Amino acid sequence: MKAKRLAMNQNKTIKKVKARWQLYLFLLLPVIYFCLFEYVPMYGIQLAFKNFNARLGIWDSEWIGLDNFKRFFGSYYFERTIVNTLRISLYSLVVSSAMSIIFALALNSMPWEKYKKIVQMVTYMPHFISTVLIVGILNMLLNPSVGLYGTIYSAVTGIYTPPKDILGMAEAFPHLYVWSGIWQGLGWNSIIYISALAGVDTELHEAARIDGATRFKRVLHIDIPSIAPTIVTLLILKCGSVMSIGFEKAYLMQNNLNLTTSEIISTYSYKVSFSSTVTDFGLSTAIGLFNNVINLILLIIVNTISKRVSETSLW
Repeated sequence: MKAKRLAMNQNKTIKKVKARWQLYLFLLLPVIYFCLFEYVPMYGIQLAFKNFNARLGIWDSEWIGLDNFKRFFGSYYFERTIVNTLRISLYSLVVSSAMSIIFALALNSMPWEKYKKIVQMVTYMPHFISTVLIVGILNMLLNPSVGLYGTIYSAVTGIYTPPKDILGMAEAFPHLYVWSGIWQGLGWNSIIYISALAGVDTELHEAARIDGATRFKRVLHIDIPSIAPTIVTLLILKCGSVMSIGFEKAYLMQNNLNLTTSEIISTYSYKVSFSSTVTDFGLSTAIGLFNNVINLILLIIVNTISKRVSETSLW
């Protein structure tokens, strides 16, 4: 009987696949992508536990256990990179999320549709500017000698000696990194919130307006509670990448003067692999694996807390 049921289920599955073969064909491409670029590279994770030798290859290199992790934990750069990464990431997470929500609420409250579309288009555009170009714009604006900052300083003070180099100030790096990122991604990051606000029942606003509620009170008591599940879900997802900051921008903005605050895990891992005189792929892989494990732990913790507090979670 079990064999017959199994055969019947298999026949039903085959019939369903044949009936919807176009959909399965579309699914084939993302499956191939994830297999090639997400699962196959996992083969290289074993480098974190080996003393990699290019002649022997990954599989035949000497197994050294947790030595690479011990080297990283005992390194001078361990505390610095962890602190810098968390500082910039949490700073960006709080400010970017708050600004995106406020911008979406303000844009949703605009009564003029044409003006709203213009604002949306203008704020979306910086998202498509490359990271290299963003850093180039920062260098052009803040260059103390020939940039806009230096020119304005000389015109206002009458002093033609170049002012302090903001790009070389270690304490200024987190602010430059975060706020330039907010300018670039504000409109793009608010898309999901704007979409969620579009689904809010208009009858709630009409009833509140009849009761004499002001626009601010309607935002506070209708709009924000309606998009709260979306806010929580996105917050959980962002917490899963707290330790992963964009490498390109941080690396391009780095210089010898701001290295104390700009050296993060991703840039240090890159330098260990490619920029040092003796490349150490094992140590670099160990750093990356440690980074991903911490992200996974944070994701699970935040998701569990959210599930207990707000009943909104990813699983």
